[in-house]
Amino acid sequence: MAGRMSGPERRAQVLAIAAKEFAEHGLHGASTEAIAKTAGITQAYVFRMFGTKKALFLELVQAAFERLSDAMRDAGDGKTGLDALSAMGAQYYDLLADRTGLLLQLQGFAACGDPEVRDAVRSCFARMWGTTEDGTGLDPVTVKTFLAFGMLLNTGAAMDVEQVGDAWAEGVRTRIQPGLFTHITTETNR
Repeated sequence: MAGRMSGPERRAQVLAIAAKEFAEHGLHGASTEAIAKTAGITQAYVFRMFGTKKALFLELVQAAFERLSDAMRDAGDGKTGLDALSAMGAQYYDLLADRTGLLLQLQGFAACGDPEVRDAVRSCFARMWGTTEDGTGLDPVTVKTFLAFGMLLNTGAAMDVEQVGDAWAEGVRTRIQPGLFTHITTETNR
């Protein structure tokens, strides 16, 4: 029958629809009924594919973090130290344009009151930390500072600071240059 989707195509369609729903409404506010309706399937079929609403949410949140960690790893490949950190930072900044992926990560953090979500998000963050630390060879204070600036960029992107002309928004948008990190080390953190 023409027009029928294969199982993998249907799964990809539902994941794309669910990503937008969870990015906008979070774990508890998202509606599997709305996801099913938009996909043109039954809610029971959504549960058959993913098991539970939380399992679907976790799959999407973990995929958003994985895309970020993989892209950072690839950007820093073949580089070390501040050169790797600079490449990772530029890639991170570019990925902020993926609003759905960004909001899925933030929704993951917001849902950490649930122990299963918290454990999954911890694992995702640990991977991002490891990607940064292993990919640069830099000390924990530098990695922490880099990731802290990343979180500030996340919140700025979530607030869509590109659309705000105020001085505070301009400050949030300021690009961080690699030279900043030359002085942020375990040695100088005394």
